[in-house]
Amino acid sequence: MESGDEDSDDADPNNVDLDDIERWRANWQDEVDGAALYRAMAEGESNPELAELYENLAKTEGEHADFWAAKLDEAGKPVGLPAPSRRARTLSWLARRFGANVVLPAVRGSETGGGVEYHLQPDADPSLAEDERSHARLLANLDTSGGVEGGTLARLEGRHRATSGNALRAAVLGANDGLVSNLSLVMGVAGAALSANSILITGLAGLLAGSGSMAMGEWLSVTSSRELYQRQISVEADELAEVPEEEEAELALIYRAKGLSKEQADELAAQIIADRETALDTLAREELGIDPEGLGGSAWEAAGSSFVLFALGAIVPVAPFALFTGLTAVGTSLLASAVALFAIGAGITLLTGRSIWYSGGRQVLIGLAAALLTFGVGRLIGVTIAG
Repeated sequence: MESGDEDSDDADPNNVDLDDIERWRANWQDEVDGAALYRAMAEGESNPELAELYENLAKTEGEHADFWAAKLDEAGKPVGLPAPSRRARTLSWLARRFGANVVLPAVRGSETGGGVEYHLQPDADPSLAEDERSHARLLANLDTSGGVEGGTLARLEGRHRATSGNALRAAVLGANDGLVSNLSLVMGVAGAALSANSILITGLAGLLAGSGSMAMGEWLSVTSSRELYQRQISVEADELAEVPEEEEAELALIYRAKGLSKEQADELAAQIIADRETALDTLAREELGIDPEGLGGSAWEAAGSSFVLFALGAIVPVAPFALFTGLTAVGTSLLASAVALFAIGAGITLLTGRSIWYSGGRQVLIGLAAALLTFGVGRLIGVTIAG
């Protein structure tokens, strides 16, 4: 009898799986932590609009906690009074002491993870996952260094410079990859004391292989990004058709986060949602950070430019071996590569604003160090094989 009594005490009266009980309790604790943290962020936020926004998020998290508490009550496992975890208490103290932006990255990560987890739980109300995803997208509009306005302005200004800045970056890094990798390959083979023709063939093979690999990788990267963006926009279109009022509320929250008053944000969101085409374009840009017109650019153009840029860098250390032999070829290759490395370093200063001599010299030292290392390894291998 005693054994039977103990078994009955451990069993759930409603035949709910104990793993489900533990999962519900963990969900409840996460939502309790979220509500407490958002309240702390509201207290530490000097911007009254943002403070009110955090209060609303805290209210939603509290409703989520109530959902899981109700399921636990039904299963005969009441949770008692909400008590934030140690981690939540620590983050709350930081938010109150130093401001909401200090803990924003951690909170955003939790919201993103929560949305994914709820999608995988069949007993979770669908609205829970949608709320968490909405919170994550909203928090993505916040900038950890300067609040919402600072982050938004930074991104908006960045769009004007994105095309030229990314093109320059791709050109510099693509040529640098080709130069350093093929210089290291050529010097490694030269260190093994092979003939100039063998080194030339190896260098050309490295050029073609590296260029092809870079082109394929860039094509896959851009294509995958485009497919992901298209999928996200499709999901957004479905949500706009099924629950336009929720999308309108999300858009209003985003505009409030940008500094508009509640009345202005609600009015602007209502005007945008009224036109479905405009609404989808705006939601893609504001919620997802996607430009529907661009979607990452052309995959073939990216692949072609990567192939050409890598090849331009890779040909520099190889070309001298078509004209010279022995140490003359090696020295000429190193000299030509050093000049090209310095030029690439100088090009990088257009992105970094650093000194041309500093960036160029650093590029030369790193590139030649890699070449000397592979030359030494090649020399060691060549001597070992010959011996």
